[in-house]
Amino acid sequence: MSVPPEWIEHRRGDGERVGWMRPDGDGFVVIDLLGRERTGALDWLDAEETLDALGIGYLADPYELQLEDGSWLRVRLTEVSEDGIRMKTEDWGAIDIPFREHRVGFPLPDHLRPHTPDGEFSWGAGA
Repeated sequence: MSVPPEWIEHRRGDGERVGWMRPDGDGFVVIDLLGRERTGALDWLDAEETLDALGIGYLADPYELQLEDGSWLRVRLTEVSEDGIRMKTEDWGAIDIPFREHRVGFPLPDHLRPHTPDGEFSWGAGA
């Protein structure tokens, strides 16, 4: 999916894109870089401030990808764009742990979610 033409790109002061605002009645819904709606309708200034405060730090957080067998695999995002979301299996920064790359579409699909510390962790097949 490409970004709908009605979404308004928002960049922070240094020029880094931090998301979009989608017109909704008299307000704007904040959409993050993963294509998730993060608020209800806000006025323009509140939407901009919300995106600036949200930033991009959440992209460095661990995520979980649901595999075909239904298990969840812990991953780290490596690239996020309207063309898709790329990730690799979690390696905790070690250079000697094998990893696999995965790709899903944009926006964030249901089978990719933020990691929950109490969730089950799986290396997944062939990792």
